[in-house]
Amino acid sequence: MDPVFHFLPDAPKPVAPYSHAVEAGRFIFVTGQLATDPDDDALPLPPGIEAQTRKVMDNLARVLKGSGLTFAHVVFARIYLTNFKSDYAAMNAIFSSHFDPERRPGRTTVGVTDLARGGIVEIDLIAYRP
Repeated sequence: MDPVFHFLPDAPKPVAPYSHAVEAGRFIFVTGQLATDPDDDALPLPPGIEAQTRKVMDNLARVLKGSGLTFAHVVFARIYLTNFKSDYAAMNAIFSSHFDPERRPGRTTVGVTDLARGGIVEIDLIAYRP
């Protein structure tokens, strides 16, 4: 089966040439999301790790929904933080609130030097369609 490339009208405008998600078999690879506003890409990113993490999770939810999925389908996440030491705990509290404590995805979290659009957090996901 050939991959399906999803470009979703309700998701944030891509900041580079990519699909919002790519479906390969039963796996859906959700492109990393920043805290951009899906309704007005010209707006600045919200300040602070809490506001940016909430917006990132909302943007991920939009991509999942557009692909017919929810956070319950997520099996793995990668998180990128520009201020790892200071932002890890606050980001983690918001991120974890989107998952059942008994069904948390696998995860990697790394500190990075920079993200597109001046973001301080970016998250990508791998989901599984049953």
